[in-house]
Amino acid sequence: MDRIVSYTRGGKPWTPKFLESIDFERCIGCGRCYKVCGRGVLELIDKPFEGEDEYGDDMGNKVMSVANPDDCIGCGACARVCTRRCHVHVEM
Repeated sequence: MDRIVSYTRGGKPWTPKFLESIDFERCIGCGRCYKVCGRGVLELIDKPFEGEDEYGDDMGNKVMSVANPDDCIGCGACARVCTRRCHVHVEM
């Protein structure tokens, strides 16, 4: 597959980076990425593990997951709002 390259409004080249996965151990299920994604790519799920985070706090029982990866347009908005830096993006 060829690398996807687009252009900004100003004519500069831009390469989208598509959401590949979310690090469940870092995610706290705050929902910021869910709220900023207008494409329905993300979904809040029960966390696949139990325990406390590195600060010793119970993180709750939900984390974000990639529900519809084919709907991602590679804008990166989810990663920009994430305070935990748990999103993994890749170029295609």
